[in-house]
Amino acid sequence: MSFTLEAPGEANPLTESLLIHSLKSASSSDPIQIQTGTKQLQTWERSSGYYVYLQSAYLDRRLPLEERYLAIIQLKNGIDKYWRKTATNAVQKDDKNIIRSRLAECALSEYDSRLVRQSALVYAKIARYEFPSDWPDAINALLSVLRSPTSGKREENALVILLQLTKELSAARLARARQNLQAATPECIAVVGQRYVAYVEQWQQDGTAETALLGSLICIKVLRRLLITSYEHPNRDGDVTALWRMSCVNLSNCLQLSAQPSVPGPCKVLVGKNMLQLAKLHHEMAKDHPAAFALLPDSVPLVQAYWSQIKTYGQDFGTASAVLPNGPRGHQDGDDGDTPDTEKFILRAMLVVRACVKMIHNPSTVFKYRQPVDKEERHQAMELIKQHLLNPAFVKEVMEVVITSYFVIKESDLREWEDEAEEWEKREMGDGEDWEFSVRSCAEKLFLDLAINYKDILVEPLLAVFFTVATPTNDEILLKDSVYTAIGLAAPVLHDQLDFDGFIRDVLVQEVQKTTFGYHILRRRASILLGQWITVKISMESRPLVFQIFQHLLTKDDQPLNDQVVRITAGRQLKIIADDWEFRADQFLPYAETTLSILMDLVSEVESTETKMALLNTISVIVERLERHITPFAERIVSLLPPLWEQSGEEHLMKQAILTILARLVAAMKADSLPFHPLVLPIIEGAIKPGSETQVYLLEDAMDLWSNILVQTPSNAASIELLVLSQYLASIFELGSENLRKGLEIAESYVLLAPSHMLTNDVHRQNVTSLTALLGSLRPDANGLVCSLLETTIQVAGSLGGEATVRQVVSDYCQLGLMSKLLTGLRGSYVAHCMTGPLAKDPPVDGIVETDYFSILARLVLSSTETFCHGLMVSAPEDASGNGELGHTFTWLLEEWFSHFENIGDPARRKLMALALTQLLDTGSPQLLQRLQSLMTVWTDVVTELHDEDAGPTSDSLVRRVDRAEPAAGVEGPEAPEDIRRRNMANLDSVHAVSLPEFIKSQLGAVMAENSNFQQEWVANVDQDVVRAFGALGIM
Repeated sequence: MSFTLEAPGEANPLTESLLIHSLKSASSSDPIQIQTGTKQLQTWERSSGYYVYLQSAYLDRRLPLEERYLAIIQLKNGIDKYWRKTATNAVQKDDKNIIRSRLAECALSEYDSRLVRQSALVYAKIARYEFPSDWPDAINALLSVLRSPTSGKREENALVILLQLTKELSAARLARARQNLQAATPECIAVVGQRYVAYVEQWQQDGTAETALLGSLICIKVLRRLLITSYEHPNRDGDVTALWRMSCVNLSNCLQLSAQPSVPGPCKVLVGKNMLQLAKLHHEMAKDHPAAFALLPDSVPLVQAYWSQIKTYGQDFGTASAVLPNGPRGHQDGDDGDTPDTEKFILRAMLVVRACVKMIHNPSTVFKYRQPVDKEERHQAMELIKQHLLNPAFVKEVMEVVITSYFVIKESDLREWEDEAEEWEKREMGDGEDWEFSVRSCAEKLFLDLAINYKDILVEPLLAVFFTVATPTNDEILLKDSVYTAIGLAAPVLHDQLDFDGFIRDVLVQEVQKTTFGYHILRRRASILLGQWITVKISMESRPLVFQIFQHLLTKDDQPLNDQVVRITAGRQLKIIADDWEFRADQFLPYAETTLSILMDLVSEVESTETKMALLNTISVIVERLERHITPFAERIVSLLPPLWEQSGEEHLMKQAILTILARLVAAMKADSLPFHPLVLPIIEGAIKPGSETQVYLLEDAMDLWSNILVQTPSNAASIELLVLSQYLASIFELGSENLRKGLEIAESYVLLAPSHMLTNDVHRQNVTSLTALLGSLRPDANGLVCSLLETTIQVAGSLGGEATVRQVVSDYCQLGLMSKLLTGLRGSYVAHCMTGPLAKDPPVDGIVETDYFSILARLVLSSTETFCHGLMVSAPEDASGNGELGHTFTWLLEEWFSHFENIGDPARRKLMALALTQLLDTGSPQLLQRLQSLMTVWTDVVTELHDEDAGPTSDSLVRRVDRAEPAAGVEGPEAPEDIRRRNMANLDSVHAVSLPEFIKSQLGAVMAENSNFQQEWVANVDQDVVRAFGALGIM
């Protein structure tokens, strides 16, 4: 018995024979060998000599093609990772020299086209790093081959390599690489241009010269990149001008050659590719160098030639009949799913025309100039295009051709409409951003550019055509569809000249009811047209008619022309109708039940996930806009969602759409959404639970739903399942992502809804621990949410259990470090504000953050002065001398509080602080009485600010005089339960329940009653102007 034991990859030393053995394994068909060989190659890729051996394997023509191909691929991938000098485990210099020395010959002498391409990529990638500093002859080595009189495979390979090299250098992010290419460009242009001329002359003499056609194709690809990327002002260079003239002539020659029936198929394909590259050159020049394009010779005749081709091609672009012919299907335009080269050429031609329009009407985004001569060239270019190209006759002709030829639906579209309804509808309903890749989309953009910029010229003829065709008796379906397309695109331009309401009433209503076969095209167009005009000009009186049209277009039964494309399109467009600013729920309600029912049936009918999501988004918008009126339909909508959730599998976008609908349903139904809690709470838990697979995809949407449920849950109606979810708040706080804000809002909603639960020992301590970590580490706005949550907790604690509950809350704040963090921040600000000159430093908390900190302390003071003082004694930081006594703490805290008071702008906040500082008189603190002047100043400022002249001398404008059960003004229907809870809390808030002048009178009177010498001992030390100003308030 004999066997071999292969050592693990790490144990095999790198040799050329072992490398070839591993390449053989990695390129075999046996999965185990592939895994072993690939792992071994990965192990060696950081070893010295590895890439030299790979190149040697590639050069060994005795090896099978698969092994050589794998070797060059591995070499190419290694260059990306390890060729940079600064890369970890970079390729050694000696190895680089060996590889470079063999690059040119191994690439030029290769015969297999796949290996040539990979060799060219390797050559180009290395040149990107090393030309010209370490490899000065990288380009000259190729140009020398092209200069030699012999042609053949080496010359073709040299062109392929040069093409890849120009691609690599022109796309480099470092300006140095592009500058190196620019330096070599003149010589490249001269040599490649010479070869291009020779190839063109050859195929002009013999239209079947396939090699010459291929050579000229590669040459023009190289020249195109050099001309566009290497010249800042191409029109100022003689060689560029000569090449430009040649390109215009060659385009004409290619067009003539492609029209000859005697040219063989393969050669005709190459002619088409040459034409396409020339069109790309002309388009990129017009786009990237607009002034140069206009000023280069023969540019206007060139655009006119392109337009001539566009007109000719447009004659056969659309279908001739709205009804598909019966019988076997021929090979129609684009039926193979691939855009023919001819259509790609026409697209480039149309892009050239559009670039000329943009030169004139969007010059700021097109032209770049730094010198006066650049500005002058821009002016010349614009005048040339205006006078000799974009004249009124040309503009009208473009509009006519675009509408009558390129807006006509194609026969291949009709076949896809019939065979692949969902896929075709989805592709056609794109947002038009594929205009650089689709002739139809580009034609729409070109038409819109002209309609906007040549309104005076085009509106009258466009409306004339529209009025001619837009009659119920006119059955030219394809022409109507094209004209309606134009009317929809030009809605922002035509709204003042067209009575669109009359068109809906007199024409569209009748057309969508016609049953003649082919009218399904107009039914689809009708919903798109209404979606385009709804935001522009459809009156309130016409909207019920619009809703009826959509209900009709969505109906499947007894409507054979309402095929799937018509109904899906109507479903998509209805979202735009419902989302319009002027949408009124009361107008839509008579149609809501039927429309929503049909939409939900359509969601179940379609198969594409993307289409289902689009229809769900329509339902979602309707839910949001109907608000409380959605309640009768909610159960049916919700019953649709669980099967969709299950079917979606890993399609998280669908799950997000479902969560959005649920969130909007809950918000619309308010307290009536309570029965849906058993369905949605497990979904929320699955998305927010730490470690959940769906958390990363669904957390944001699940939190929106969670928040809405809390807001809309009535008091005392929170289920155990809803309360249990609060345990996940801490993990959301720890994430610290963009969901933190929503998490803090949810926590505050919990405090308002279920204060007893949120103040239980474990729950409260867990949340305080998380909030302590957040406090002071966030931006001011987010930090304000943390402080708001703490304020709400203190207020709710006082209302729920009085001083005893507040004492427990403060105890947790002290034990878990939150109180200490507040006071330490304020102490740091006090110290910073005391320092000036070289020792001055920025305060740790300032501005709105400091206001928020003092607001928390104010809430504690108003809830329980004794508990507040206890918290100060336990948590106040000691000074440098170790003094942390209450009197010392009061000294610096009051000093900072009074000094910060002038920085507080919100009247409610100022009153809160004034109430708290007044409340502190109960402590009899000498530190406060020593600052009686500051306190009187605060009283005078705030009382004066809040004084209402019509309500008496001791009025307070923040005290609510209305019925405390009164809902917020302007709210229709039932309020959200949380709004009621917040209003009730606000009504009990001292800021709105206590009159500040009366409170000052009461507190100050009590102090004076206890201290008979108050006037002599404390008031006598106050500035008399301050005393008089306070006395003028009439409080005492």
